[in-house]
Amino acid sequence: MCCSFGKMSGHDQLVLCLCELTRLLWKLLLPLVVLVLLLVAVAVLLVLAVRFWLQSNRSARRARDGRPTVAFFHPYCNAGGGGERVLWCAIRALQSRYVDINFVVYTGDLGVTGQQILDGARRRFNIVLPRPVQFVFLRHRLLVEPSLFPHFTLLGQSVGSIFLGWEALMEFVPDLYIDSMGFAFTLPLFRYLGGCSVGSYVHYPTISTDMLSVVRERNPRFNNADYVSNSLFLSAFKVVYYCLLALLYGMAGSCSDLVMVNSSWTLDHILSLWRAPNRTSVVYPPCDVSAFLDIPLEEDGDKKCHSIVSIGQFRPEKDHRLQIRAFKKVLDRGRAGPLKLVLIGGCRNQEDEDRVLMLRGLCQELGVADRVEFKLNVPFEELKRELGDATIGLHTMWNEHFGIGIVECMAAGNIILAHKSGGPKMDIVVPFEGAQTGFLADDEDSYAEAVERILALSPAARLLIRSNARQSVARFSDQEFEACFLAAMEPLMGTLER
Repeated sequence: MCCSFGKMSGHDQLVLCLCELTRLLWKLLLPLVVLVLLLVAVAVLLVLAVRFWLQSNRSARRARDGRPTVAFFHPYCNAGGGGERVLWCAIRALQSRYVDINFVVYTGDLGVTGQQILDGARRRFNIVLPRPVQFVFLRHRLLVEPSLFPHFTLLGQSVGSIFLGWEALMEFVPDLYIDSMGFAFTLPLFRYLGGCSVGSYVHYPTISTDMLSVVRERNPRFNNADYVSNSLFLSAFKVVYYCLLALLYGMAGSCSDLVMVNSSWTLDHILSLWRAPNRTSVVYPPCDVSAFLDIPLEEDGDKKCHSIVSIGQFRPEKDHRLQIRAFKKVLDRGRAGPLKLVLIGGCRNQEDEDRVLMLRGLCQELGVADRVEFKLNVPFEELKRELGDATIGLHTMWNEHFGIGIVECMAAGNIILAHKSGGPKMDIVVPFEGAQTGFLADDEDSYAEAVERILALSPAARLLIRSNARQSVARFSDQEFEACFLAAMEPLMGTLER
């Protein structure tokens, strides 16, 4: 060994020792390097084999059907939110334009049949498809449920979506895959393993710079618990976690051949994360504006009780607690006269139903239970009737990506009071031909003051704002959506026809 060289200088001995040590390490590491290379080669061959098998399945299916297939990934397609309205309007538009293409929807709604899902779309959204679609029922939707991941929820849902996407890919390999619900981590799966063309319609980025700002500034929110915001160490750790997740999210999203976003706010965030400006465009979501135009616009001075209506799924980010607390503050001030609050929305799962029970409890606690009504999963006609009776449409979600419910309220002739952020501030509650279309607020006091200000206006002044709002939302109609959506999809659909 190197230590036995007696008469060598210290420098020479050190050199020899280093040489011996290097040879020893090489002997130890060489098998490890070979093993790693072997495992990588096996993994690559396995991926290529799976890709070949999946593409063979697709080719066999296409030869059997004689036509290509477009698949939409929407695990909650039987829910009653704005995202589901986008899904059914998108499929309706494509079916009307492309008669020789099949359509598939991946869903996790196991308790219903395909026909019941379509009946629900007709009942809730007044949408009837030109022809049937095929449903692929996924058994492991639990993997993307936030309740499964009490901590590191976004990471857990993202990883879960990969496994759910794998199940979808194993069940059916389409020619064109569209993620219409925001599960971007499924995109590389379908593109690189399935060999599909892939597109996405983004309602809300999984991670955003605003979310990073909330954590950096240590502000408590529904997705930033008090114990995190109160700790410098935990806040710093969460910032690093969000930054790494944003990097992975951007890499996954950049796989998309086509990116559609639903608002200017979403566009800004997706461009900064996915960095695909040449493939990204704004396609405002479809709002059934025309269905509300037969509600008469008249002065409302003879109303004995003014109704405030909120439309939105009972999810935590919708912040129904803020609505109830602001409503309580208005009642306590006693300046607005007789009032009632009507909360209309859908429940996706047991967690949402538990949240409704919590909100009912809050109403009892604040002493407003007799003034607040909850209407869950209502049919379209009942929704329309409630909007026709309402004076104010209420919205409280911070950084709402768009807000279909806001547009529906404005089309129905309500005076909208929305959160001063996100899509409502940038795209919807904006002046129309220089005239006011609604009001914005951001906390209990400003919401209460805005309600009082609206009800203090003369019936003629309210009618003018309502008229401006109705005219302004024509740009969000079903017809406008279909035209923009088909134009955006045309390059990808053209590859199917060739």
